Amino acid sequence: MKQTYFYSSVLFSCSILLSSNIGNAQEKTKYLNAEQSDPIKMGWMVGSPPPADRLVRFDDGSFFQFPALRWSVAHMRQFMPTVNVSRGLGNSTPLEANIKSDIDQIKFKPLNEKKTISWEESLQKTYADGVIIMHHGKVVYEKYLGALTTDGQHAAMSVTKSFTGTLGIMLVEEGLIDPTKLVSEYIPELQNSAFGDATVRQVMDMTTALQFSEDYADPNAEIWKFSAAGNPLPKPKDYNGPKTYYEYLPTVKKKGTHGDTFGYKTVNSDVLGWIIARVTGKTVAEVLSEKIWKKLGTEQDGYYSVDAAGTPFAGGGYNLGLRDMARFGQLILDNGKANGEQIIPKSAIDDIKKGGNKKAFAKANYTLLKGWSYRNMWWITNNDNGAFCARGVHGQLIYIDPKADMVIVRFASNPVAANSANDPYSLPAYEAIAKYLIKGK
Repeated sequence: MKQTYFYSSVLFSCSILLSSNIGNAQEKTKYLNAEQSDPIKMGWMVGSPPPADRLVRFDDGSFFQFPALRWSVAHMRQFMPTVNVSRGLGNSTPLEANIKSDIDQIKFKPLNEKKTISWEESLQKTYADGVIIMHHGKVVYEKYLGALTTDGQHAAMSVTKSFTGTLGIMLVEEGLIDPTKLVSEYIPELQNSAFGDATVRQVMDMTTALQFSEDYADPNAEIWKFSAAGNPLPKPKDYNGPKTYYEYLPTVKKKGTHGDTFGYKTVNSDVLGWIIARVTGKTVAEVLSEKIWKKLGTEQDGYYSVDAAGTPFAGGGYNLGLRDMARFGQLILDNGKANGEQIIPKSAIDDIKKGGNKKAFAKANYTLLKGWSYRNMWWITNNDNGAFCARGVHGQLIYIDPKADMVIVRFASNPVAANSANDPYSLPAYEAIAKYLIKGK
């Protein structure tokens, strides 16, 4: 079976390990910088039809190869089937602004470097496509780069997991999901899989023990089979594997002891998505629309990529506008309340913020994330400000700092998938912005 078939489905598993082997390999590759790879200047997909050297496609995987990737992440709907997340028919809630023009000049020292750089320079280092900073509920900084526009949408990658985790803990607080129950009690189809004797809580915190490698350097890694199952394209004649996400998940085998070690595995998010669908009788896309998107005053519909059966990719398939992702981040910061309505139970937000098992997380050996933990598919820094975040490959981000009353959202298209490529520039930058905002109040 041709490797190109598997590669063409990379989007459906692009929530790969945030410090994976492929990430390490990518970091050693020399890429065009952000200015050189500007997708508008490069002229991707311009023309009727575009010239052959500027045409990108889904079926051959070219849509996800750098530098074309920088254009594709803002146009995913052109490449694959999707399902809508409706915002409803009401008016959007305007975002108030109090722009602070000096943010671009804020200086900080990147990790393991001696010289300081500015916030504006860091956006180039991380191949940012769009950034909004919220402070006291108002926009203090907003910038669009790359192929993203104010009314455009961008792939959220693994930030999608935090949307899924938020819906999950909402249903826990509503009594529809019991996190202490076994996954198999909700999804009998998973009884004989690795998830059969795992609790829902272990899935939500990714402490399941799975024989599931997300090492893209290994052609035999399970991630390739998961990707192939989720690929909506017609399968090759000699393909005899699972044809959808729900067909693949029961094949995952157990390795180790549940609850012992944090293991960032995309399939956990899709299992949680399945549980959400089973207990509500609706897809993740419908649940997100009804419980959050229609109530938040969003400007745009969102959309999920789907498999051949129309199942939304709960682990990495959500696409949305930058301003709407800022609204969602602000909703979380404001303890689930927006527009005078308690959209998410405060108890659900509290459960996210309390963090997960630090000892289990430490065993995963994230060298740049010492002291962090993971809870309800959110990354918890456990720093003095109580910051926590949603993270996705190639630089997607929602960073929430309660002490600074700050939300930073970013879309990006870094050629390196692993967040370890961005973190040396991003993590100290977030803290520098927080200090600036706290000082200025």
